[in-house]
Amino acid sequence: MAAGYREMAGEPPVTLPGSWSTAAVTVVLPTYNEAANLPVIVNALFALPLSGLRTVVVDDNSPDGTGAIAEELAVRHGRDRMSVVHRPGKQGLGRAYVDGMSRAVRSGAEFVVQMDSDLSHGPEYLPQMLGALLSSNADAVIGSRYIAGASLGRRWPRHRKLMSRFANAYVRAFLRPGIRDVTAGFRLWRSAALHDIDLASVQSKGYSFQVEMSHRAVRRGLKVLEVPIHFGDRAAGRSKMSLRVQAELALMPFRLRFGHRGRQPSHGRTSLAAGQCCEFAVPQVPPPRSRHRASHRKTEIKAGQ
Repeated sequence: MAAGYREMAGEPPVTLPGSWSTAAVTVVLPTYNEAANLPVIVNALFALPLSGLRTVVVDDNSPDGTGAIAEELAVRHGRDRMSVVHRPGKQGLGRAYVDGMSRAVRSGAEFVVQMDSDLSHGPEYLPQMLGALLSSNADAVIGSRYIAGASLGRRWPRHRKLMSRFANAYVRAFLRPGIRDVTAGFRLWRSAALHDIDLASVQSKGYSFQVEMSHRAVRRGLKVLEVPIHFGDRAAGRSKMSLRVQAELALMPFRLRFGHRGRQPSHGRTSLAAGQCCEFAVPQVPPPRSRHRASHRKTEIKAGQ
């Protein structure tokens, strides 16, 4: 097991009720040169107590052979549980997510997860995130780095921490989304929510995808929870955060606020339930969702609830 994964692995995954643990969940894993990390994260995902879990790997023709490794893993775990999308070249994180998440929805996933393939996002948090979403009737859950109970990897350089916090503060000040970790890449969505925000029309190519998705969720009045996670250090390989990607991220709040993408019809302000919980206890199954969402008031999940 990779060192980065050992660092973030803590308590075992929570146990969900039977009807929840069999939900159709598809995890989308974009990859570019993740040959060392992909087998570890895929094996960890399929070891979770989620019998309906599937994965979609979207590989941008990685020079290190990640695509071939993904195919081997798909044969080992079964192509009914794992599929691989081979794209002709590096087209950006945002385009990989739109491609993979759209395929997941078309394949019948009830819930779609976006997470990094470099082991910075702990797979063991997925049952907790799913339980939080179902018990609160939320539309999306964010694995947050910047709420009470969250933490960052010990080997994260100081300049990376400062850049991440500045980016979040900058976006929050400009767009006021009511989300603490607006650039987080670990998210679980209802498929219906992805339809509501019109996933296919998202234009971001790089990491600004997270900002655009957050903004659309807010504009559509979706209920978003944040739960604390430990954001681990990359286990192997190099970060893909280039100057071009950073520039797109810096410009995105302006485009969303003043451009045509910022003028989407608004359905009321999002009800952010600021997930400040350190432990999650699975309650009884909530009543079925209404097809017409009521407006949600801001709530908090306190520690231990």
